[in-house]
Amino acid sequence: MELAIEEARRSRVDVPVGAVVVCRGEVVGRGCNRREMTGDPTAHAEIVALRQAAQSLSSWRLAGTIVYSTLEPCPMCAEAIIQSRVDKLVFGAYDPASGATGSAFNLFLPGRIFPLPEVIGGLCEEECRKLMTEFFRGKPQRQGK
Repeated sequence: MELAIEEARRSRVDVPVGAVVVCRGEVVGRGCNRREMTGDPTAHAEIVALRQAAQSLSSWRLAGTIVYSTLEPCPMCAEAIIQSRVDKLVFGAYDPASGATGSAFNLFLPGRIFPLPEVIGGLCEEECRKLMTEFFRGKPQRQGK
């Protein structure tokens, strides 16, 4: 989780979320939010890390991997984690606004045709939440942007 937190700190102008993908103890993908930097609405930390992991492992099937994220994944990222056959998801802060592991939505329901990863939430929760609150402290709320 420490590496995911380091990635979150690299986000700079983007919301500070970081993610790493680990396979057999080795980091095979890492990413931080890059939506503002790239203009790409899909450039969430988890998506960036999954893409890098798929490239590193030469396969979109990421069985045997663990994704560490500083924030509970949104529906887009949660579904990408499921679709890529990740074995385990570990995240820091819960996201009651758009978290998709049970906070706002739950895409990890039994009975789906894809294997669901084990989900562990709340690891280093306070430190991960602090990254978010410090980022948003004093920022004017954006509407439509």
